[in-house]
This record gives sequence, structure tokens and C-alpha cells, in this order.
Amino acid sequence: MYVTTLTWSITVAGILGLVIFDMLTASRKPHDVKFREAILWTLFYVSIAVAFGLWVWSHFGSNFGIEYFAAYMVEYSLSIDNLFIFVIILAQFAVPSVYHQRVLLIGVLLALGLRAIFIAIGAVALSSFSFTFFIFGAILVWTGVGLFKHWDKDPNPNDNMLVRKLRKSMATVNEYHGTKLLVRLDGKRFATPMLLVIVAIASTDILFALDSIPATFGVTSQTFLVFTANAFALLGLRALYFLLKGLLDILIYLSLGLSFILMFIGIKLIATYLHEIFPGVPKIPTVGSLGVIGFILLVSTIASLVKSKADPLAKAHAGRVSLSEKEDA
Repeated sequence: MYVTTLTWSITVAGILGLVIFDMLTASRKPHDVKFREAILWTLFYVSIAVAFGLWVWSHFGSNFGIEYFAAYMVEYSLSIDNLFIFVIILAQFAVPSVYHQRVLLIGVLLALGLRAIFIAIGAVALSSFSFTFFIFGAILVWTGVGLFKHWDKDPNPNDNMLVRKLRKSMATVNEYHGTKLLVRLDGKRFATPMLLVIVAIASTDILFALDSIPATFGVTSQTFLVFTANAFALLGLRALYFLLKGLLDILIYLSLGLSFILMFIGIKLIATYLHEIFPGVPKIPTVGSLGVIGFILLVSTIASLVKSKADPLAKAHAGRVSLSEKEDA
């Protein structure tokens, strides 16, 4: 797949334009986002992502079109899992609902920046060392197993290593001062709860970037498709939060389904590496990957709906360990 410099430039400029547009939208007077506004914004960003995929399909061929949609599906499903963590962080730190938009926007911008860096590193590593496929595969299998073990648990943001260190190194106040991260009271500087929230969000973005980039490279080795699938999935994350925040609890088995998806893509990457050494080892085609991912998401969603109807008290969990827990593991 050859992508010209002009195509790259136009695509990046378009994504940056959407980011700026999103920033201007979120910078309006803080307000609670209603369901109608959330669904319109979600449809807007999904439509852009689908339209871009159709362009890839017509311009580069069906194989790359399928790879893009597979990558986008993986990233979008992982983004929903990301929302579980955001919900927990916003609730644990009692962030006023009128500031949720601003916090989510910062989280998305951080995620975009971090993933752009990891994509560049991953692309260089894959082109230079085929063993990177095995490393990425092992990371995903390990992450999938960890998610499987913790799928019915929620992390505690207050256990976050960076949050704990910040609390020890700086004096903090308990009340919010708008969206300010630092305030000066009686001549002394204090960190606000908003700074703790941003630190927790940033560390979460790092963990998800470490998981999602190898997962996307697992369904396509094209840097252009990995970058755009990540960007379009993340751009719609803020609107998706307000659309799904009342429904996230019923997606009881989503984390469990994602654990199987991550393990499957990890095995696919390992098989890709082994195929280069032992041609008898079969490679899993992209169409097959798309089918497996779609099937797992469908089964986990249906099972969640059935479970929530049979047991109204059952609720979904994030299933992710915190940064400190990963470090201790």
C-alpha cells in the first residue's frame, strides 16, 4: 500500500481540523451533554470514519478496506472499554458533570498524541525487526490473560502510582476550582482534584496505547490505516461517553469479550512471525480476523443483555489493573 505525501498531509490536516473543531466545541460554556446532542455527535464521527473507510476501499482496494474496518472495529471496541475507566475516574474523584466534557477532551488529546508516538515506534520496529510481531503478540496475549483474570473487577484510581506520588509531593485541596489544575491560597500553591484526575487519565491513556497499538498492527501492518483507525475511533470517544454512560453497566461481558479478542490478535501476530520461519504455520487472513472479532463482540453483547435482564443488579466492570498494579505484577 503506497500512500503519497499529499494524501498523508491532507489526512493529517483533516484530523487536526476535527481535533480543533472538537476543542472549540468543548470550550464553550461547560454544560451537561444531553442524549440528543450525544447521539448526533456520535453519528457524525462514525459517519466520517465509515466514509473514510469506503474511500480507502475504493482507492486502495477491498483488501485494505477490510483491514481498515477491522482495525477501526478493534479500536472502537477498545475505546468503549476505555470509557469504563473514564467513568470510574470521574466518579471516584467526584468530578462535577459540567466539567466531564473538558476532562474527556483532554483525555482524547493525550491519547491521540501518545498513540501517534507509539504508532511511529511500532512502524519502525516492524519494518526493521520481524521479531517485533512476536513481541507485540506476546504483549497482547499477556494483556488478554490479565484482562480475563480481572474482567469482573474495577481498578481504584486512588491506587494509581502517579496519583499517589502527586499527593505526597504536593499539597492538595478537596474542592474543585472550575477547571484549574493549580490554585494559590494564602500565598501557597495547591493542586486541585482536577490535576489528580488529569494525571489518572494520562496514565490510563499510556496503558491503553500500549495495548491498542499492537492490537491494531495485529489486523493491519499499514501505518496509514493504523493511524487513521486510531484517530477516528478516539475522536468520537467524548460523544460516545455521553451516549453510553447510562448503558455501560449493562455491557457486563464486554471486558471478557475483549480479553479473548486481545488474545486472538496476539496469537495471530505470533503466527505471522512463525509463518516467516516455518511456512507450514498458517497465517490468519484479515477477513477471518474481522469475522472472529465481530463474532466475539456480538456474543459478548448478547450475553450481556441476557444477563442484565435476568439479574438487574449485575453490572459491568472495567477489568483493567491500574498502573501501580501492572508495575507490581
